[in-house]
Amino acid sequence: MSGFPDVLRPRSWAVRVRSAVASTMVVAVCLIAAGGALLGILYNSLENSARTAATARAVQVGERLETDLPGQIDESLLATDGQIGIVQVVDAAGMVQASSRADGGSPLSTRVVAPTATQDLGRIEAGETGDFWVIASGATTVDGPVTVLVGADREPVEKVVTTVAVLLAIVGPVVVAIVALATYRLVGAALSPVERIRTRVASISNSDLGERIPVPHTRDEIARLAVTMNEMLARLNAGQRAQQRFVSDASHELRSPLSTITAALELAAARPELIDASLIDESLLPEARRMRRLIDDLLLLARSDETQSPHGAVDVDLDDVLYEEGKRVEALTDLSVVTSIVPVRVSGDQFALARMVRNVVDNAVRHARSRLDLSCTELGGFAVIVIDDDGPGISEAERERVFDRFVRLDTSRARDQGGAGLGLAIVAGTVAAHGGSVTVDRSPLGGARFQITIPMTSLDASDDLHP
Repeated sequence: MSGFPDVLRPRSWAVRVRSAVASTMVVAVCLIAAGGALLGILYNSLENSARTAATARAVQVGERLETDLPGQIDESLLATDGQIGIVQVVDAAGMVQASSRADGGSPLSTRVVAPTATQDLGRIEAGETGDFWVIASGATTVDGPVTVLVGADREPVEKVVTTVAVLLAIVGPVVVAIVALATYRLVGAALSPVERIRTRVASISNSDLGERIPVPHTRDEIARLAVTMNEMLARLNAGQRAQQRFVSDASHELRSPLSTITAALELAAARPELIDASLIDESLLPEARRMRRLIDDLLLLARSDETQSPHGAVDVDLDDVLYEEGKRVEALTDLSVVTSIVPVRVSGDQFALARMVRNVVDNAVRHARSRLDLSCTELGGFAVIVIDDDGPGISEAERERVFDRFVRLDTSRARDQGGAGLGLAIVAGTVAAHGGSVTVDRSPLGGARFQITIPMTSLDASDDLHP
């Protein structure tokens, strides 16, 4: 209902209020149930006690009547107390022969009970005399058979139960109120560290992501929350630094070809006669192509950051991709290419997988001295591609960093050989998108060994990995 006040919507309540209300309701229901059970048990207990006392008195009076007349019975047997409310001896004609009442009164019942037998006559209301649970016992006197009626008084039982009920009605709300207040305060105290964490996190801006939240010394959920928030801040800080480095490196890489092109164009504007095919072929076109390749790589990496699954997954024969790369290297270089290829097929983005293999092969070609080994096999449901070269290799300290963006281990850093340092970063992103892994190790040839492992199971297609 649109007009329903928010204050009456439990979902709009604070945690402290919801906790207090919930605990109050639970305690109230428990107190009502426990109070009802207590009153019921108390009533039954007092009733059974009164009935037992009445039965015992009826039997005692019946045994005495076997030797004495009703008028000769000891007054103590006809006396009343907190449980016994009335005692009557009624003959077969329905006349009261002896009674705990001075006036004799009317008989509680005219039912005749056989001698030595005992019956529970249930509840009998005797008008102004009272309300009783009546026990009847038969006896035989010298004047004939009589029935002993003993009434257990209901009024004391009901009075005790009523008193207890009133006390519960008074104490119950007090207990519920104390529980509600205690829960409200305790939950507030328990949530105060959370509020401090929230306030601290809210005060942290993009410029100070290096700050951390103090972790309480307790080993509870609050401490784990603080640790989790610090870990999140650390990830955000690392991501921010990586983004800043990425932008800085990208700007640096783009500045060089752009400066060359700008200088050539300014020279052409000042002296048009210097524009010739040599300037275009040796300066403008190579730098423009380099800048375009760099922009394409940056776009590919940006899209791979946005999505982590391949686009348009199709069956890709990795053995064919590796075979074509081997032929290309043989045609363009003087390297000796050794291939060991078996048919292996995976499901993924054909363009991205082909570029992945080419980037690794091109990296190996740049560093190989004379030989390049390419192998492809299947192992335990995974396609395994291994590319070895006999170059200088990669030191163990650099084997993880080599997949970072704009990382170039080439000492020469020549533009035509070193690249922009994005090729292996693209490899790592493509492998991760296909659920695989890539590692660098020492090659038996003496150089670097790149091993790519990709699962052969089908992947769900969702987003694009290439421009």
